[in-house]
Amino acid sequence: MIVMMIRWLFSKTVRQATEMARHVRRILRSQQDLLGAEAIRNVERAIAELRTVLGAGAEKAVLEAKMSELETAANGWLKPYPHAAFRENVDVLLVAIAVAMAIRTFFFQPMKIPTGSMQPTLYGITHTNLIDEPETKIPTGFAWWVDSWFRGISYYHVVAKEEGALKAIEPPKMIFPFVKRQRLLVGEVWYSIWFPPENLERDAELSPGQRFAKNEDIIRLKVVSGDHLFVNRLTYNCRRPERGEIIVFATDGIMALQQGTHYIKRLIALGSERVRIGDDRHVIINGERLDASTPRFENIYGFDPKAPPQESRYSGHVNGVVARKFSRALLAPNFPDNKAEFTVPPNHYLVMGDNTMNSYDSRGWGDFPREKVIGKASFVYWPFLNAQPGNGRFGWGYR
Repeated sequence: MIVMMIRWLFSKTVRQATEMARHVRRILRSQQDLLGAEAIRNVERAIAELRTVLGAGAEKAVLEAKMSELETAANGWLKPYPHAAFRENVDVLLVAIAVAMAIRTFFFQPMKIPTGSMQPTLYGITHTNLIDEPETKIPTGFAWWVDSWFRGISYYHVVAKEEGALKAIEPPKMIFPFVKRQRLLVGEVWYSIWFPPENLERDAELSPGQRFAKNEDIIRLKVVSGDHLFVNRLTYNCRRPERGEIIVFATDGIMALQQGTHYIKRLIALGSERVRIGDDRHVIINGERLDASTPRFENIYGFDPKAPPQESRYSGHVNGVVARKFSRALLAPNFPDNKAEFTVPPNHYLVMGDNTMNSYDSRGWGDFPREKVIGKASFVYWPFLNAQPGNGRFGWGYR
């Protein structure tokens, strides 16, 4: 056996003969019900003879002769595949799809961050209407390409060709696979927007009857894509989630949430724990206050206590009393003040977003069963460059 392995490593002819015998055997097995007994015997005999000389350590010339005999037998007795090249490409494609689906199901699932509830740790999709910012230039050429492909920034700019009123906005339509188009009618002219954002009318502040002069901007919109990351689905098969980890969970069965999707939040409390939120914006679990020295909460509680809580800034976690001071009265009904205590049921979790002033989380809708967790946030694979300077999130740059 060792001698055979050495010959296989150092002899191209031995490798070719081994693979040829294996390949013909595979085809023979797939055609067993189509071939007659004589055809099967002849092909099997040719395979056996080639394997015999392989095992005997025959010279190159002998191997080549037996390979030629096997090729002749295969061509003479096996049935040819119609469109063989096409079939092989399909086989390769199906295997690749199967491998990709297995990786997605059991190891790493891609996900994009849709909202800003985890900012500034992970960014969701943001929109900026530039219609009243004429000084802001929309990049072109190479700068546009870098913004689009590396920073995830898209610009939508439509200028009126003629004077007229906005008469119609069509819903987005799929023109080709993965290619969407949305049209709007101003005056008698139709304008096409390719790959439109989900709520173009709202984000660009368009309204029926709105009038535009010739050469006036109809749409001047900047859209920053949310972070795209891989969800690690393997780790939690080996252990339970830990406090402070950023987890992804399914919303099915959590009635206060949109069904059939996934949310991403930071795990705050585990089953059977008692939770309060102090007026100092710190969570208290079983009487112990979380702070910047708590693992995975270094950024969350690294805020200036003299500064007011702000959106998309690390500001701790606010309860109802603090939220009402900043016109967010409905933000935390489960934690109306610093004395309100929430007990997490056994085998349930309580989660919160890092963007405490703009996050719909367990402060509003409560806990959920741990079976809903599908994995933990892992590698951010796009955008490569960040639209927000100083926020390095590509890779494992976030915490």
